[in-house]
Amino acid sequence: MSDFWQGKRVFLTGHTGFKGSWMALWLSQMGAQVTGYALPPDTDLALFDQFDIAGRTHSQFGDINSYDDLRAAVEAAQPDIVFHLAAQSLVLRGYSDTLTTWQTNVMGTANLFEALRVLQRPATVVAVTTDKVYRNNETKHAFTEDDPLGGIDPYSASKAGSELVINSYRSVFSQEKHQIRLASARAGNVIGGGDWCENRLVPDIARALIAKKPLLTRNPHAVRPWQHVLEPLAGYMQLAELLYSDPQFADAYNFGPDITDNRTVQDVIIEALKSWPGSYAPTDNSEMPHEANLLMLNIDKAKQKLGWAPRWDFETAVSKTMQWYRQTHEGADPVDLSLAQIAEFTRA
Repeated sequence: MSDFWQGKRVFLTGHTGFKGSWMALWLSQMGAQVTGYALPPDTDLALFDQFDIAGRTHSQFGDINSYDDLRAAVEAAQPDIVFHLAAQSLVLRGYSDTLTTWQTNVMGTANLFEALRVLQRPATVVAVTTDKVYRNNETKHAFTEDDPLGGIDPYSASKAGSELVINSYRSVFSQEKHQIRLASARAGNVIGGGDWCENRLVPDIARALIAKKPLLTRNPHAVRPWQHVLEPLAGYMQLAELLYSDPQFADAYNFGPDITDNRTVQDVIIEALKSWPGSYAPTDNSEMPHEANLLMLNIDKAKQKLGWAPRWDFETAVSKTMQWYRQTHEGADPVDLSLAQIAEFTRA
């Protein structure tokens, strides 16, 4: 994989976020020339800063809702490969800032594709959405890529909307004979060291343990497809490599854990406390906005067509995540620890 990425010009939106910072570190470590475009980090403690992503990439702060600025950044980067991770990615924030959620997730995606369209340059594009793009009736069904799109909360619905944008532009690029190959990646619930976002389970666990306070959480019995952050990132890169060489891979793909690793929120907490002991207090969620209680992904397509498969099971994913938080809290260097995890993951 390193040989492929050596010297490739990569345009990465969302490089200041949790997944984007991990991807920027990994790509840079493999020799890619990464240009990052995103808003500044919106948390006091940010993995972007812990990894010194600004020093490892050509980093530009900008809003994907600003078409002119985004177009100028894309033109300057002249990318071979584009990873689109920038988004409003929080379910609860989607309720409090609904219009921005729709603008960013739908029109921000369209802005990027239009900027690539007018650039008139060959490019391979992987646009990242979410497992929540599906119309979820909360039956015991693992969603396949052909299932209907939907979404009740603004975040989920807007990401389903972004999938429609992706599909439409894929058709436009094909009809206009642009040499732009476009695929979408729908990842499950991602965990890993360095996520400091608000109202997310693992960061809430880490903050409670650091503060030596009881962990309070919502929806303890909600089932999600948990996976370590390196799993989908490896999938995105593997998809990009294949798509770069062959347009037949321009399609939608689920990236999640094996079906046996779909677990409850409470399972994550119990497993996390094995690596870093603390106390846990379930809370009443009757006043919380709607969130799905059951969500599972079918990953057969990615396995069969891409040759991708999960490497770390649920217990390993949670253990590696909590080791990262605990060891960096105790003084370990975040970059050294993360590169060691990447190396261990690639050997798995």
